[in-house]
Amino acid sequence: MLYDITLKIEYAYDSLADAGRHILRLTPATLPGRQRVIASSLDVAPIPTEQGLFFDFFDNRCINISYDGAVEETSFLMKARVDRTALEQLFDVSPSLERLAKELETVNSVSPESPHHFRGRSPRVPQVSEIAAWAKTLSAGSGTALEAVTAICTALHREMTFDPEATAVDTPLEEAFRARHGVCQDFTHIAICALRSIGVPAGYVSGFLRTIPPKGAARLEGADAMHAWVRAWSGLEMGWVEFDPTNNMMAGEDHVVVAVGRDYFDVAPVKGALRTAGSQDTSQSVDMVAVLS
Repeated sequence: MLYDITLKIEYAYDSLADAGRHILRLTPATLPGRQRVIASSLDVAPIPTEQGLFFDFFDNRCINISYDGAVEETSFLMKARVDRTALEQLFDVSPSLERLAKELETVNSVSPESPHHFRGRSPRVPQVSEIAAWAKTLSAGSGTALEAVTAICTALHREMTFDPEATAVDTPLEEAFRARHGVCQDFTHIAICALRSIGVPAGYVSGFLRTIPPKGAARLEGADAMHAWVRAWSGLEMGWVEFDPTNNMMAGEDHVVVAVGRDYFDVAPVKGALRTAGSQDTSQSVDMVAVLS
């Protein structure tokens, strides 16, 4: 499927902000056999004093920008055309959870794709005993690792209510879990915490999701935001699989990947620091449109 994607993020500061330095992870990734970026552009306003490209440890494409002077607002406009390949039917060849632990012992790689980076606590995903107990109960009857992943993500979708007013970007995951309200970031962090607690390496995927309005309703341009879902290592033969707990589905042709990491800390779209005396307002909009051939 061919998509045209537009992302706009804007920040307005109550007072002038200076000494700004930011890392941007906004552009879709090229993933051989899965996803190909045909063209992309990123416009930043005001024009940064310095700008450079680098790839982080997990091979995410990053733009580093900085400002010498003060700014009243900043905006980021990303446009891309992406060819997303439909995934083949997924057959469960993952081992049992007991066998998964033994297979992990045979992995001696510390490359970015190594499951060992995704096993323990990470900056935004601590160990939470009540989530671990919840996950243990849900996975008790699972015959394979993928069945456990599916059981946990499906239960999360069933028990959680999507509520954009319930949490903020820095809300602890245990708070969202207790309230059973949150957004895709909360769903994903809770799923990661739960899966790691039963021995399944799990990480965070940021990107875009194509949304289709109800029959007869007009599509709202710019109404969407960036999306998040979980990736879980399901054994030597199966490798990484991706599940979207917010929507109770495997990530597929309608999911376009921007970045992967241990949690949101590793993949934040705009990350950095600046000096200011006031607060800031931010807005975000996404258009993801299928291109008809």
